[in-house]
Amino acid sequence: MTQAPGLYLHLPFCSAICPYCDFAVLTGDGARKRRFVASLIREMELWAAGSAPFAGINTIYFGGGTPSAHPPGEIAAILDAARRLLPIAARARICFEANPEDVTPEGALAWRALGVEFLSLGIQSFDPDALAFLGRRNSAEEARRSVEVAREAGLPFVSIDLIYGLPGQSIETWRSTLETAVALAPDHLSCYQLTFHEGTPFGFRLARGTMAEMPEEGQAEMFELTHRFLADAGYPGYEVSNFARSAAHRSPHNPKYWDHTPYLGLGPSAHSFDGRRRWWNERKLGPWEEKVAAGERPIEGSEELTPDDLALETLMLGLRTAEGIDLERFRSRFGFDLLQRNEPLVERLVGEGLLVAAGQALVPTLAGWAVADSLARAFDLGPA
Repeated sequence: MTQAPGLYLHLPFCSAICPYCDFAVLTGDGARKRRFVASLIREMELWAAGSAPFAGINTIYFGGGTPSAHPPGEIAAILDAARRLLPIAARARICFEANPEDVTPEGALAWRALGVEFLSLGIQSFDPDALAFLGRRNSAEEARRSVEVAREAGLPFVSIDLIYGLPGQSIETWRSTLETAVALAPDHLSCYQLTFHEGTPFGFRLARGTMAEMPEEGQAEMFELTHRFLADAGYPGYEVSNFARSAAHRSPHNPKYWDHTPYLGLGPSAHSFDGRRRWWNERKLGPWEEKVAAGERPIEGSEELTPDDLALETLMLGLRTAEGIDLERFRSRFGFDLLQRNEPLVERLVGEGLLVAAGQALVPTLAGWAVADSLARAFDLGPA
């Protein structure tokens, strides 16, 4: 662990459910949302006496769903309860997800007054055809305006989420979306390749053969364009899907997931990690609410991670970042020299242009980033 713990709050409500979305989301009216907020606060109470592994929480991340679907008063109630019941540092940084159609001058000012520092806008595209395909409810103009409104409200860090690799999407269309995003001068961008998840409308269409994924060659071309274009525009990638103006503009919360920093997740489907054990909440709102109402932490399952599990995850997650693997830190944590044990493999991967051996670090190249998971699995992490 290299950071203080984080708190993730899953607010599951959306005005509609996008056909690609695999998160625990649902629609609901005001009364249902208010009942949820009361249950979330009750879950915090259930953790108040057992949150020692998360002492010093310095980031609070509102995810979903769409947190911006809740009125500011409900967000304020959640924050007040979290600060009262959980071990949160005085200056914890607040990250907040919002959809463009929810960003109004009044709402953005209210979020700023609540202390929201890092606003992540789920824009996904500035192309009207792509927005329609993805089932988004905002126009391209509303997407652009949401960034401007957030800036005018004085929110310190504004991030844009985009999706690429849509079936039939041209490289020119994706480049145009990147150009529009950069012209809005955000502090941060997250660019994700469209994934077809089982159980989603897109997943069903893929299984039936009525929709096809973009060919791997096209996906690779868009991945490379994304990184090269944004780096040239002043947004170097610091992780496979994340780009920032500088180190100071990186997400203050998400890197905790990448370096095994403990985090507490509350709300339906939220995951938690204490350094060794990972657990996750009931995914569906009903069972989650029922357990909370009964005074029971709404945990659906858990797993104890072995040192081998942690070593593999450290490798897989580290090779997705610009820093790569700190070899001395790895040896100190897991008790063996990763480079020495894998010297022929590393020499081959360096020769193939997938890794760079930079002092006491193994750093992936852009080509290595594109195949980071398979790189990690090639390493020998077993007993010497």
